[in-house]
Amino acid sequence: MAYYQPSLTAEYDEDSPGGDFDFFSNLVTKWEAAARLPGDSTRQVVVRSGVVLGHGGGAIGHMLLPFRLGLGGPIGSGQQFFPWIHIRDLAGILTHALEASHVHGVLNGVAPSSATNAEFAQTLSAALGRPAFIPLPSTVVQGVFGRERAIMLLEGQKVTPRRTLATGYQYSFPELGAALKEVIA
Repeated sequence: MAYYQPSLTAEYDEDSPGGDFDFFSNLVTKWEAAARLPGDSTRQVVVRSGVVLGHGGGAIGHMLLPFRLGLGGPIGSGQQFFPWIHIRDLAGILTHALEASHVHGVLNGVAPSSATNAEFAQTLSAALGRPAFIPLPSTVVQGVFGRERAIMLLEGQKVTPRRTLATGYQYSFPELGAALKEVIA
């Protein structure tokens, strides 16, 4: 979701502007441009994914140990939105885009239910049966990840899959609680 500008208040869908405000947004813009085929003879679909939740690695792999130890909590203020998607839904959106000839353009590969980082931390801790009250301070995030990557973690953005839903894709994991329970099972 690095394409969209971090914001605590803005809501972005597939038609929202972005892609020109920092290193990561420019990188996404360049990737999308490089993948674009010339002409209109080929149907093209771009999927902009949120944080992918799945078994055995990725973002959740880095989060599980502190949360299992009861040391998890929100990142920074926790008020920033955390666009997420279960890996089965991301694969499902890609399959849907390949198989449904009416699908074209940009699709946001995020779950239809949004969550703040604090809500994500609470839901993950509940799924694990552990507390989540120790926030990760902004200064630590900036020190570990650097300024550019820290912005993505500390500011976030609310991204909706308006066009993804309009194409008829049916989510297997539209709600965060069910997605996290399946991932940690």
